[in-house]
Order: sequence, then structure tokens, then C-alpha cells
Amino acid sequence: MTEVLAFILAGGRVDELGGLTRYRPKSAVPFGGLYRIIDFPLSNLMHSGIRYVGVLSQYRSSPLINHVLDGSSWDFYGRNRQLKLLPPFKGEKESDWYNGTVDAVYQNLDFVRSIQPDLVLILSGDHIYKMDYRPLIRFHVEKKADLTIAFVRVPPEESYRFGVAEIGGSGSEPGGPVLRYLEKPEKADLEWASMTIYVFSTAFLMHCVNDAIGLLREQPTVEFGRDVIARMVQQGGGKYRIFGYKFSGYWGYTRTIPEFWAANMDLLYRPDRIDLEKWQVRTNLDHRGIKERIPAVYRPGARVVNSMICHGCEIRGEVVNSILSPGVVVEKGARIFNSIIMFDSHVGRNTFLNNVILDVDVTVADGVVLGTEDDLSPNAGQVCVVGEGESVTHEAAEKLRQTGIL
Repeated sequence: MTEVLAFILAGGRVDELGGLTRYRPKSAVPFGGLYRIIDFPLSNLMHSGIRYVGVLSQYRSSPLINHVLDGSSWDFYGRNRQLKLLPPFKGEKESDWYNGTVDAVYQNLDFVRSIQPDLVLILSGDHIYKMDYRPLIRFHVEKKADLTIAFVRVPPEESYRFGVAEIGGSGSEPGGPVLRYLEKPEKADLEWASMTIYVFSTAFLMHCVNDAIGLLREQPTVEFGRDVIARMVQQGGGKYRIFGYKFSGYWGYTRTIPEFWAANMDLLYRPDRIDLEKWQVRTNLDHRGIKERIPAVYRPGARVVNSMICHGCEIRGEVVNSILSPGVVVEKGARIFNSIIMFDSHVGRNTFLNNVILDVDVTVADGVVLGTEDDLSPNAGQVCVVGEGESVTHEAAEKLRQTGIL
């Protein structure tokens, strides 16, 4: 049996998400009412039978640590199963921050040596998808690859946002050799985007990381896509066996506010592509006391259409095409459309919200209007965001109308 160690890259902030990552890494941002983004790779690893996981945390890691804890919510606890949170640390040489994804793995090579895996699976902790990693791993082993990268098809005009590749091989196979690889090119005709899912043979990973870490003398960070994969593919000549694996399922990139909002809306409008019940996503039900909350309560006058309402919510107003996390209160006369309301937020009487994201513990004053009543259809281009713990007064609402973020 092939032993696999997984690293989850879970420490990034992602500036494009604005207030949602003000106090937490992107991987700990709530998604789909009940979950956190990191629940998706953790659940995938659990269902794939991966036994050893290291979570590489960094930016404002407390919310992530409180959520993941010892990994028992995903069965990573026991004699032959292990999850470890691996924040930056100071060792013999001064270092208190991960200087890129390569450095994050480099600083934890002792953890790799302690497990002695045959393969190392490296994953981004901030994407929404369902994937069984076992076919990917089998493909890697069958091809005797040094490195296998998972790719998903994107429109060529979007290629500038990703590491993109040309993949060879026959159409009957799930993938093939990586013939070209460009990291976030200004313009390219390549349509296969890296999902930041890498399978390394352990010895090859050690070689890559030890070789690339020297670049920190010349640049502030060292990244797998830009500084390892792109360089090795360019060297070519059959020196390295680098393969691409084609993934055809749902993949929510969620790097920007419109993308994050759209992925949540897909739960309401595209259940054939993203179905959390069928995906069997796990979460930590002790985090924010989820499992102790009472069922949702619908008071007289409540109206709910095509929405996800989690337990602990109390609804007195109207909720349409929206997702409400546990503990949300919607007062009488409130009207909510196309919005995401996170844990324990309170929406006052006679308010109107359309295309809005409220982070946790937000209070919206009575009578506040956010969004337009002219068009009640979902519109990712008009989403406004209120950060954690904010109070939306009428004055704050005017600021939101001007900037889109509070």
C-alpha cells in the first residue's frame, strides 16, 4: 500500500476578499451556511483514505486552529491517523514567517521524515470542490511520475489568473505529460489551469524544495508554480517526469468577492454540480456551538424562497435566494435577496438587503437599505461586503453604497 502524506496550504489571506479575511485566513472563511472553506479539502482527504495530514497555517491562524483542532471532526485522530497544525516557527536560523509555499514545506521537512511517506500530496486549502484523490494517486504511480499536477479546464481568456499548461497524451487517458507550463501569463492559448494540487514522489519533493529554497537569497518568496514547476517544464528534455491530471468536476476558485458569492449561489441554483449532502462534507460542529443550537424558527409573517436556513436562525421577515448561517436573526419587515448572512448576525426591522455578504456577528440597524430594489436578480457585480462584528447604521450604509466594503 502506498503511504501518502498530505500538506494543506491554509495560511493565505487573499486581499481580493477584503473584509472577509480581515481577521482570518481564507481557508477559515464560512461557506454554504454551515461550513468553512478548509472543510472541503479535509473532507476529500478523509474520503480518499489519506491518514496523515499537515495543515500549514500562517496569517491570523487562531480561527483556523479553533476550527480544525486535532482533526477528529474528519476522523484524523487515532493510532494510525494524524493531523498536525504547522504554523511558522523559529529554529536554529531566524525565521518567523513562511516565505512562499516552497518555504512552508521546506520548514516542515522534519514532519515528512517522521512519516516517511512514499508520496506527498500538496493541496490548496481554499478551493471548493469534491475530489477522490485515489485515482490521481494511481495515475501518478502508473506513470512513474516525479510530479503530477491536477488541472481543470478554464476559458483561455482567464488563463492570466492561473498556472496553465498544455497536456499531451491520448484522449482516452485521464491525463498526460505536461508539455508546456506558464505561471499567470499575460496572454496564452492554454486552457488547463492548475488546481494547486500536486502529487510528489517524496525523494523528488526533497530535491525540488532543497534546490529551490536558495532563491530566497534573490527574491522574497519561493512558490511551487512559479519557481519549481515552470522552471522544470522549461528545462524539458525528459529530465523530469511531470504529468497533468484532468479534473472535470465542479471547482470553486473563490479568490474574489464575486467568485465567492457566485460559488455560494451555486448551492441554490446548480445543485446538480455542487451538492453538499452528496459530497458528504464534514465540519467541526463544536465550533461556534453549532450542534447545541435549536432548530430554525419561522415566526408568523416569515417568507422563505429558494434559500438555505441553518439551525439556530429566527426568521420574521422575507428571505429569498439567500444563505443564512446558524444563529442569524431576521426581524419583522426585513427583506433579504441574493445574500449570504454568516453566523449570529442580526438584521433589523424593515431593512432591505440585495446582493450583500454579512460576515459573522454583524448588526444591521432598523430601516437600513443595502442594494437596489430595481433589480432583484442575482448580480455578482453589485455585491457589497460587511466585515466581522460591524454595525451597519444609516451612515455606514451610505459608506457601503460608495465603496462596497465596510
